[in-house]
Amino acid sequence: MLATMDLDHAREILLAARAELEDLREQSAESRRTVTLDQQSVGRLSRMDAMQGQAMALAAEQRRATEMARIDAALARIDDGSYGECLRCGEDIAAARLGIDPAATLCVDCARG
Repeated sequence: MLATMDLDHAREILLAARAELEDLREQSAESRRTVTLDQQSVGRLSRMDAMQGQAMALAAEQRRATEMARIDAALARIDDGSYGECLRCGEDIAAARLGIDPAATLCVDCARG
């Protein structure tokens, strides 16, 4: 089990990462909007580029949402006292692993297998 100070530090890191993802979400809102297909104002290639840009922005948003869900789950584990325990085998996750990925859910052995 991690020390209280370590838990506080992990919470700070997770909250900072979540805030950064929320900022990115707000910044990219415009690029995720529906592409207008007005053939009078833009050429076919420009529309295709715009649609590709929109698809890439939507994919990035999905990755951000997934990461935010991982962060929220890690924060919930801190609150319920199970943070740092492998979800598969129940053993402690190494502090070094949590230092690299504070939202890690598996110990190294389970992550490999």
